[in-house]
Amino acid sequence: MAMALPVPHFTIDMLETFPDDGNRYELLEGMLLVTPAPSTAHQIVAGRLHVALAATLEQTGLAHVVAPGAIQRGGRTQLQPDILVFSTAYAPTTHWREIREWWLAVEVLSRSSRIYDRDVKRAAYLALGVAEYWIADPRDCAVDVWTLGEATSRRVTESLHWHPAALAEGIIIDLSAVFRDIRGDDEDPSA
Repeated sequence: MAMALPVPHFTIDMLETFPDDGNRYELLEGMLLVTPAPSTAHQIVAGRLHVALAATLEQTGLAHVVAPGAIQRGGRTQLQPDILVFSTAYAPTTHWREIREWWLAVEVLSRSSRIYDRDVKRAAYLALGVAEYWIADPRDCAVDVWTLGEATSRRVTESLHWHPAALAEGIIIDLSAVFRDIRGDDEDPSA
């Protein structure tokens, strides 16, 4: 008779006891996801996307743009997208676990996060109700866009047009500016 292997399950409270060692610790239904600290290229792409989104959204007064953010569900799920956009219906003092309306989650791919971001976290973000999920890929200088309720994604390589329902006008992000000077052959191999 085969015996089930014990698989450890973690809680959000347990994350507070983890070392501050530069790694990112996330949970999905108690399963621990660990990725190393992001590379310089990763942070530059995330920063440029954050600035592009915040420059427009903060002026409308309708959305908060944070980098990184946290999506919490129950005591055993906490995902930390590189960028998170959510409604200003939630005050800046609102705890992550109380936020329920996310307009956008963005992950910037790293060599170490590629499988988590494309497969595991993509499905989780959409299942949790995130309206749109972007994966920015520095290697290909492209953004893959998944929208809640749609079966397929679209790949954008030039201008990214985003029009959340709450905004009167959409946002256009020039991806050539976002990926400017970023190596197309992937990030630092040590990352």
